[in-house]
Amino acid sequence: MAAPRVVPPSEMSSRLTFLFAVAAGAAIGNLYWAQPLLGFIAGELRATTATAGWLVTATQLGYAVGVLLLVPLGDVVDRRRFVPVMLLMSAAALLLCALAPSIGLLLLALGVLGVTTISGQVLTPLAGDLADDARRGRVVGAVGSGTLTGILASRTISGFVAGAAGWRTIFALAAVVAVLLAVLLYRAIPPLAPRTRMSYPALIASVGAVVMRERAARWTLVLAAIGFAVFSLFWTALTFLLSGPPFRYPVPVIGLFGLAGLAGALAVQHAGRLHDRGWSLPATGAAWVLALGAFVGAAFAGRSVVLVVIVIIMIDIALQGQALLNRARLFALSHEARSRLNTALGTGNFIGAAIGSATATALWSAGGWTAVTIAGAALCCCALTVWTLGRRGPLVIRVAVPGRTPGTSPNRAESARDARSAPEPHPR
Repeated sequence: MAAPRVVPPSEMSSRLTFLFAVAAGAAIGNLYWAQPLLGFIAGELRATTATAGWLVTATQLGYAVGVLLLVPLGDVVDRRRFVPVMLLMSAAALLLCALAPSIGLLLLALGVLGVTTISGQVLTPLAGDLADDARRGRVVGAVGSGTLTGILASRTISGFVAGAAGWRTIFALAAVVAVLLAVLLYRAIPPLAPRTRMSYPALIASVGAVVMRERAARWTLVLAAIGFAVFSLFWTALTFLLSGPPFRYPVPVIGLFGLAGLAGALAVQHAGRLHDRGWSLPATGAAWVLALGAFVGAAFAGRSVVLVVIVIIMIDIALQGQALLNRARLFALSHEARSRLNTALGTGNFIGAAIGSATATALWSAGGWTAVTIAGAALCCCALTVWTLGRRGPLVIRVAVPGRTPGTSPNRAESARDARSAPEPHPR
């Protein structure tokens, strides 16, 4: 059997980029189908609302396990086969969700779904591998915009489909989509030789080793975790705000507010271009200034739906933009360990999101929307402090160039020129 060929980094066409974005969005959307349907599910399966609330938690915990234990395999296996296999496994879990006769089995199925729906976390670093140096940030940004669209659109789609055909239908349809994407991706992804070879225990252990070796990775992971904490803090509290006085919106209407956040999907693509031009660190600082301004505006948005929409757009542009810049800088650190760096990023983001959500719940009980906006502004100031201290030192990437020892440069355009002048890597 012939070994997979080593593909030069020039095969990430616009068509393949779009397919990756759709697949990443569909995968991440699986985590959120149940979120707006908890009342429907609790009523049909005769469960309490509190018990139904664990459905989202089970999916997220499963996802954290999948990111930690499966995503690193992207560095040591042929991803042309790995991604479709994971999609088919998630399709099976989705079908089990659609057929679950009890709340217990649905909890189990959603946990399995979380573990298996990690395709987007593998596709993103794969897109970085297939893209050339001059377009890597733009391509990763496009795939990231697909992920954001999946997060924001899944809640709205789920609510409409469940209202028309029942909550089980959305899981059945998602299973069909996963199978179709598995077939399309198997045909579209070129065979790739593994970036490295090591045993599975060594692979998992090396995730921490890669982070400890790269100071820029550690500082970037801190910024990323703060970003997801702020994002989760805001969106969790926003649900409380819109469902209570003076708005009192029903769940389907609250879901529509997520569509305002689609502006962040466009911001992610533009952030990728800024990275390609060498403006990653200045743009990150600007994004955090915008986020701070959004929380100042949010403090006055408690009774204005127009101001709420404006704040949503500002928050998503700022936080999704800086998230893409963080990811692009991490991918520039190592050619061989992108999946493991993505594992560290995903794990840190999950921890940050969990902290943000829990903080929002506690602060809402203690001081309502005002307490939440103060906490959000404080976290933005914390991130700006990290950025200020690190922008001329710890946050500067060590450029990974095939064929020589990495150097140090904050400028992505310079690293692209260095990479183009470096010798071609030999097949492994």
